[in-house]
Amino acid sequence: MQPTSLYLHIPFCRHRCGYCDFNTYAGLDNLIPAYTDALIAEAEWLAAAAGERLPVHTIFLGGGTPSLLPLEGMQRLLQALHAAYDVAPEAEISLEANPGTLSPEYLAGLRAAGFNRISLGVQSASPHELLVLEREHDFSDVVNSVKWARQAGFENLNLDWIFGLPGQSLASWQRNLELAIGLAPEHLSLYALSIEHGTPFKELDTRGLLALPDGDAAAEMYELADSMLGGAGFVQYEISNWAKPGADGQPLACRHNLQYWRNLPYAGLGAGAHGFLAGHRTANVLAPAAYIKRMREAVQAGGPTAAQLPRTPATASAEPVDAHREMGETMMMGLRLVREGVSQAGFAERFGSTLEQAYGRSIRALQQRGLLETASGVLRLTQQGRLLGNQVFMEFV
Repeated sequence: MQPTSLYLHIPFCRHRCGYCDFNTYAGLDNLIPAYTDALIAEAEWLAAAAGERLPVHTIFLGGGTPSLLPLEGMQRLLQALHAAYDVAPEAEISLEANPGTLSPEYLAGLRAAGFNRISLGVQSASPHELLVLEREHDFSDVVNSVKWARQAGFENLNLDWIFGLPGQSLASWQRNLELAIGLAPEHLSLYALSIEHGTPFKELDTRGLLALPDGDAAAEMYELADSMLGGAGFVQYEISNWAKPGADGQPLACRHNLQYWRNLPYAGLGAGAHGFLAGHRTANVLAPAAYIKRMREAVQAGGPTAAQLPRTPATASAEPVDAHREMGETMMMGLRLVREGVSQAGFAERFGSTLEQAYGRSIRALQQRGLLETASGVLRLTQQGRLLGNQVFMEFV
């Protein structure tokens, strides 16, 4: 059976930042114990509905701020997952964390529980930029978190950074990159700020109150990052992700995210979580209280049946994915992998159709524009295509 990934959504935050459009909530910490119980119940429900032990090779706790969960809850979660699924001995088990929520004891407990990868939401090293983003940590919290993670035995650290911030200069971004490199992580994720509907940032932008860099300035920041990180030994393997080479010479990519980009199956557990399992795109109910209520009532009413896969009591929607849609999604996500791209042979084996048969006209048009190239049987973005990725992806969706 094809290895599956598990995503567990932790929707709690101390403060909801002005740019954030994720399914997160501040002020609901009192729900954390019941939510942990519900997560375990949903994981067990899905495992039982599968009818056999699903092989799992990556587990990712995202949010929100997963590091708000007490250590005892983290331990119970991982124990339940190991009991219900066939978790590979070398599985990648990741936790997103905010630097201001960590301590040496907590990180040591996470490592002992089985977590082996930490992703820190740094976003910026500049006090002014952190204030604009409404982040509650400062850079000293980041330095301490990295130090404590190393002391706890974590050998795979990712740092998230954001560029294209209001008022941000190229010099400020360069200083951010210098500090990021200086922390010596194995992995860096660098995202251009996006202004999402329904966020305070969107309202400010609509009123002309956000001094955002223009597209050319953001492109300069992106190109500077590529140059500086390449010079520091990082390999860009995805549009927004760079990693140091591992012992085998290959970049220490986030294996969980590779599951997404390769359009392979994963289960989404928790309030608002999305999944791709048993040929369906699933989405869970959004509100944590509603999620808890659904799982509690379902457990009281009895167990799952195999006919329900990939649904759980928390599922709000489960849409079947036909071959045409799956092909388009595979192109859109696979082309984000700037080195791996989309294999011509792999595509034909998966779908029984060649890239030429499925998308020949679009591919030729994008190649003529200098956005796509073919090398060694792989279709991938050019350097220019990385800057204009959304224009490429639209051709396949």
